[in-house]
Amino acid sequence: MPSVAPLAVTLETRLSGPDGPFELEVDLSVAAGEFVVLTGPSGAGKTTLMRLIAGLARPLRGAVAMAGQVWSDTARGIDLPVRARSLGFVFQDYALFPNMTAAGQIAFALHDVPRRDRADRVAEMLDLAGLAGLANAFPAQLSGGQRQRLALVRALARRPKLLLLDEPLSALDPDTRARLQTDLRRLHAHFGATTLMTSHDPAEAQRLADRVLRLEAGRLSTARFPHPSLHLVRA
Repeated sequence: MPSVAPLAVTLETRLSGPDGPFELEVDLSVAAGEFVVLTGPSGAGKTTLMRLIAGLARPLRGAVAMAGQVWSDTARGIDLPVRARSLGFVFQDYALFPNMTAAGQIAFALHDVPRRDRADRVAEMLDLAGLAGLANAFPAQLSGGQRQRLALVRALARRPKLLLLDEPLSALDPDTRARLQTDLRRLHAHFGATTLMTSHDPAEAQRLADRVLRLEAGRLSTARFPHPSLHLVRA
């Protein structure tokens, strides 16, 4: 793994879940290059935690640091904007722009890369996603699996230190989902980004993750899997 400082998160905020209000209190450290999957019931705060790390929401108190850079710290009044945080975020619905081609989606993510380097980077990312022949296709012309791969490589195009994946495979059929799990591990190995992903699927979590954590009632714990038959060898 790269010798880069880990992701360090200590956050507290108030949330409202199916059983009423509760406190989200998270103390989390993720090693550089590690793939961690968060599981837990709906409404436990998994997506909120991802948004807090990304800077899309603000906690009551706490801090987020990545690779030695403080992204947020309520005690010191630090709150870097999302664009200043070296991260890629893939949402459940992929958040692709309907009026942009596959190549345009990636080029847009590379707005701060010198123009002379963008074309090569776009071509590289499309090739990694298996979309080289669909550079001019719009999202509506792509399959669910192709849209997911495009969203992944768009998030990775800027070589972020942290990749956040919020249920990225949940909308796919089982066969496509299995294939995309393999693609996700391949891309993670290629880029080595520290990765934090949410999933409700125990088999998926075990197949993809270096470590699986459970978030419930606002607290993190090591996930337990009482059914060995669910364990799948990582692709």
